[in-house]
Amino acid sequence: MNFELFIAKRIIGNKTYKSSVSAPIIKIGIAAIAIGIIVMLIAIATGLGLQQKIRDKVVAFNGHIEITNYDSNASDESQVPISLNQDFYPEFKSIEGISHVQGVATKFAVIRTETDFEGVVVKGVGADYDWQYFREFLIEGRLPDFTGKRNEEILISQYLANRLGFKVGDKFQTLFSENLNKLPRTINYEIVGIYNSGFQELDEKFCIADIRHIQRLNKWDANQVGNFEVFIDDYRLLEDKTKAVYQEIPSLLNATAVDQKYYTVFEWIKIFDNNTYGIIVIMIIVAGINMITALLVLILERTTMIGILKALGSSNWSIRKVFLYNASYLIGLGLIWGNLIGLGLLMAQKYFKLFPLDPDTYYVTEAPVYLSLDYILYLNLGTFIACLLMLMIPSIIVAKISPIKAIRFD
Repeated sequence: MNFELFIAKRIIGNKTYKSSVSAPIIKIGIAAIAIGIIVMLIAIATGLGLQQKIRDKVVAFNGHIEITNYDSNASDESQVPISLNQDFYPEFKSIEGISHVQGVATKFAVIRTETDFEGVVVKGVGADYDWQYFREFLIEGRLPDFTGKRNEEILISQYLANRLGFKVGDKFQTLFSENLNKLPRTINYEIVGIYNSGFQELDEKFCIADIRHIQRLNKWDANQVGNFEVFIDDYRLLEDKTKAVYQEIPSLLNATAVDQKYYTVFEWIKIFDNNTYGIIVIMIIVAGINMITALLVLILERTTMIGILKALGSSNWSIRKVFLYNASYLIGLGLIWGNLIGLGLLMAQKYFKLFPLDPDTYYVTEAPVYLSLDYILYLNLGTFIACLLMLMIPSIIVAKISPIKAIRFD
């Protein structure tokens, strides 16, 4: 039998222990652990959730990697066409971890109504387009269908619909300018769906329509597109996959990662990591200090017991282990309550959207939650070990206690 563990269990199970002087302090220590784990869980889950949500919104409009001509300018309009006859299209077989490749083209246009007009970028897509992201953004109507004959269906943002007074089923005239010497060409689009990504910088700009209209306006062949959008399975491998894609494509083409094209956005969301790390460090220190206080009070309260154990031949390390086992129980209790409350709050937010956010500031309408067993386990294990290591120092006080004085202590 483990002697130290046996003594620790007897202390924990003792009724006088629960009504002793140290009981309120111990409860405060447990509460500090619980509150700390709640705050850390919320910080990590919402921080990662916000990063993932914003990242997915940008990827929806660009893909993870964009393949363009080297001589393309930095504008949103496709200038020089790329042939669809590429080794990497429609499947990038030479590189693992690439889930989809699609050809798109963009062109500046002006939406004109009887009372107003608005400049937009019409993004042309075809039958190969993956709608998974916009399916989540769709708030009214349906997604366009470009698998059959060329049509005038278009998907616009809620921002543009509200600004121009449009609704599903409305038709509007769109002007496309070829050059300064010619009159603009027009297309009458019909709104079949309205989306809202929450990312106003992109919503106010992009409409999704049939790529064959842009090919016709640009006098391109049916097998020519403005650029390719590449999607990968694991965002964490973005840099490596971008380099691999660049090595595999023809020398006249360039590959640009989404975090480079939208550099300011991705640098902004990286700040969330620093905030999360700061919160974790502060919460662990606060919880550790409270547990140190509880342990010191517990040791002082059990001074007579320590003296008797020393008189019976117990070593300082053996007695320290008794109190460390006791502290481990208290830390574990705090972690259990913290996880129950913290995960409960996160699940409530995930499914009931209790806490809204300003989309103009955070690009989302509610606080997103990302839950993963990995970081939950690591967080609990790290908190437990960190608190236990911090408790090693105050437990040294056991060695300072004299058996004779301790037995006579009252």
